[in-house]
Parts: sequence; structure tokens; C-alpha cells
Amino acid sequence: MRIAIAGSSGLIGTALVAALRQADHEVLRLVRRRTAAPDERRWDPRVGRLEDGALDGVAAVVNLCGANVGGRRWSGAYKQELRDSRIEPTDVLAKVVAERDIPLLVNASAVGYYGDTGATAVDESSPRGRGFLAELVEDWEAATAPAAEAGARVVLLRSGLVLTRAGGLMRRLLPVFKLMIGGRLGSGRQYFPWISLDDEVGAIRFLVEDGGGARGPVNLVGPQPATNAEFTRELAAVLRRPAPWVVPGLALRAVLGEFAVEVLTGQRAVPAVLERHGYRFAHPTLRSALEAAVGS
Repeated sequence: MRIAIAGSSGLIGTALVAALRQADHEVLRLVRRRTAAPDERRWDPRVGRLEDGALDGVAAVVNLCGANVGGRRWSGAYKQELRDSRIEPTDVLAKVVAERDIPLLVNASAVGYYGDTGATAVDESSPRGRGFLAELVEDWEAATAPAAEAGARVVLLRSGLVLTRAGGLMRRLLPVFKLMIGGRLGSGRQYFPWISLDDEVGAIRFLVEDGGGARGPVNLVGPQPATNAEFTRELAAVLRRPAPWVVPGLALRAVLGEFAVEVLTGQRAVPAVLERHGYRFAHPTLRSALEAAVGS
């Protein structure tokens, strides 16, 4: 299958490109700079332009574009960047998929759609929650509408926290825990919707190749939800380090600003669609996912 990927240079994109090629798929990488390799195709989502022939023969488009939600404090300008970096590329690619009758669009999304769910489990049928991220995800997913209206199968990847030492949450936590100053965040009762990098990539590949025909939102999270306190204990056990500390909510708000609200709340999301369509998790428990992340 010929597959075009936007956002291929990121943490998940890099691993996905390698996995798809290992499975004998042909991957084209959409890049915004001047092309430098035979597998690259240039595009500029700000003006809605792709180079001629960029998607010729493509059977699926995977869009992983989006600025890092935790990359910096949420100023008004950065919140706008979070929106623009997601909605503009999605809108462009959805329209191209519709115009060229490409049968599949797999688009990044996030479990932030559900807002703070407390101890209530949520699956893909659950309603949107409240807050900036929930509203952002709703608009992000809505931008795929042209592709769905044209008859394409559209899959929305509501990803959780991807566990790998190469980046994301683990890259920040590992040094802290190894220095024996790790601990829970706030009350620790908030849920951390985790998934291993192997399963993030494996699930995307599963959905691209067929996924039982799944369409619409798909929660990319592990099958055993865990609270922040449970996550902290498991990570400490895997690293064989104590983690007795507590980072107070007030301290997090002072350092992170509005983003602290998202850190101190969470989603007890479950992967109902993946399980219904027969996806087999490589790391079905938090312990196995953390062991893989620490060893990766």
C-alpha cells in the first residue's frame, strides 16, 4: 500500500514510518521544506498547497501534525499555535482526500476530548468534556469532515500518553525518578491514559491496514487504566527507586500555568473500539509498557 504521512519526523511519525516500511508498505513523507530524498513530497498547509503529483497512487493519508501540548506555558499566542498547527493541516488534507477520492484518512486526535472524567470510564461513544483541550479536539476532528462527507473512511486517533524514553512524558520523568525525587502529582487520583509506543504504532498500522473497517474516534490507550498514583508506584518499582514525594497542585500551577489543569485532571479512557475490532496489545499492562519504555 502507498501511504502518505504528514508529521513523519516526530516521535510517533518516525516509529510509524519504520514499522510500515518493515511491513512492505511504500511510505511518502510530506515535508514543508525543500525535498531532500526520493520519498519526500513538499506541501505548505498554510496556503493549502501540495506539489503536483504528491499523492498520486496513495491509498491512505496519515496526519500526525500538531505542536506539543506541553511544550510551553499556555499563553494566548501558544494556544492559537496549538489550534493552527492541528486544524489547518487537517483541513487541507481532508479536502485533498475528498477531491482525489483517497479511501482512507487516519488523523491524530487526543483523549483530551473527554475533559476531566474523574473515576468514570469513557469510551469512544462518550460526549465531549469541558476545557480548552476538549474544545480544541472537537474542532480538530471536525476539520476531517470533507473527507468523511466524500465517503472516505476517517479514523480519529484519540491518543493517550505515549510511553517511551525517547520523548514525551517519560523523557521528563526518568531523570527525576532516577535521582529519587519522583512522586505523584497533586492528589494522584487523576487518571493517566497511557499507551506504549509499540502499541501506539501497532494500533495505527492495524487501523491503516484494515482495522476491521473501524472508522470515527478510536481511543489509543492501554486496556488497564491507571491513576497518577498507580503510575508513580509502577514507574518507581520498574526503576527500583523510591518515589515518596508529592508535587502540590499550587506548585504545578505556578510553574505550568493553565496547562497544570490538564496535568491535575485526567481521563479514564478505555480502548473499546480497538478491543472490539480485535487489536492485540503488545503491552496490555502498565508494568509491561513501562518496562518496554525504560528499556527502549
